[in-house]
Amino acid sequence: QVIADRAEKAAVIVTTNLPFSEWSQVIPNPRLCKALIDRLTDQAHIITTGTESYRFRRTTAQRKASKT
Repeated sequence: QVIADRAEKAAVIVTTNLPFSEWSQVIPNPRLCKALIDRLTDQAHIITTGTESYRFRRTTAQRKASKT
């Protein structure tokens, strides 16, 4: 409902660690999932940062540094 209310009225920022192809695991209704992705991606800027988060990389580096 939030996405529908804000469509074409204001900006919406959504962050996720799942690619669109896996959203159906979280939103089991295929029609709802497709409609949500369609509405979110219309005139959207999609930024893909990769699979590894910066925080995870930093934590891993800190753990390695503390072991030496």
